[in-house]
Amino acid sequence: MNTRTKIAAALLLGTTAVALAQGTTFLTIGSGATTGVYFPVATGMAKMVNDAGDGLRANARSTGGSVFNVQAIATGELDAAIAQNDVVYYAYKGTGLQAFQGKANAKLRTLAVLYPEVLHVVARKDSGIKSIADLKGKRVVIGDLGSGTELTARQVLESYGLGFDDLGQALRVSPAQGITLMQDKRADALFYTVGVGASAISQIAQTVDVAMVPVGGNQAASLIKKYPFYVRYNIPAKSYKGVGATVPSVAVQATLVASTAVSDDAVYKTMKAIFGTETEVKGLHPSLATNFSYEKAVKGLPAPLHPGAVKFFREKGVTVR
Repeated sequence: MNTRTKIAAALLLGTTAVALAQGTTFLTIGSGATTGVYFPVATGMAKMVNDAGDGLRANARSTGGSVFNVQAIATGELDAAIAQNDVVYYAYKGTGLQAFQGKANAKLRTLAVLYPEVLHVVARKDSGIKSIADLKGKRVVIGDLGSGTELTARQVLESYGLGFDDLGQALRVSPAQGITLMQDKRADALFYTVGVGASAISQIAQTVDVAMVPVGGNQAASLIKKYPFYVRYNIPAKSYKGVGATVPSVAVQATLVASTAVSDDAVYKTMKAIFGTETEVKGLHPSLATNFSYEKAVKGLPAPLHPGAVKFFREKGVTVR
């Protein structure tokens, strides 16, 4: 080890020692792909925690998405994360997904429901795909292996009487890779469960002539009946280039979660830093700006509220259990 390296190591150890001596709590917040909404929201939240200077330090980490995030919370690899409410529910109950079967994580806790995550089914116009049924035999990006999007794709296809085996090719790749495949004509359509306005969808629409495939009618009704965490959601006209009319779809909810391993005090301080005012948290992303409120933040909880979050919301005058 050269002198410069020794000095750098000593400085790092010194900084860590000072932080520990001051009782600093470090939080790693799991997000998702850098092209989605989770990543900028989590990054913004980490900055708010750091700027608060209340004995907490946070960083955001790009991950494979919801399923990975809740599993990483269970192992202690992550302290908090953003995840789909359906995935959190399955992990808490130990059901729904093979990854969670018989492995209920009773320590999962909700901090706040954030915004609707809307299913986007984007197809190249030259593919001729106009409905979910038309995906049969096509090359379809269904999301990263183990992601919330993959789960949503499976359930939506099921409501139309289809499975992954009915696709010409089920492409399990990240949103960024999916964009490339769409641009290179190596994929015909793409599933992505994400907040409206996500950069990945905007990028595809800017570079490829696309159509937004609707999810509605009896199929949406049967989906919601079987999986009540879904809600109907209309993607507004002009949300993306080439999308001139409102497109019916379904949505789950993006939710900030943690574990009981994170102390009540740390969660309370985190809540104050991020959600101190509705105006500040709404400024993190358009999805929050148009959807977040204290009242909505405690509705449709996939797991119980963390005691630190309960304290925060009660101070804000919100009725919570």
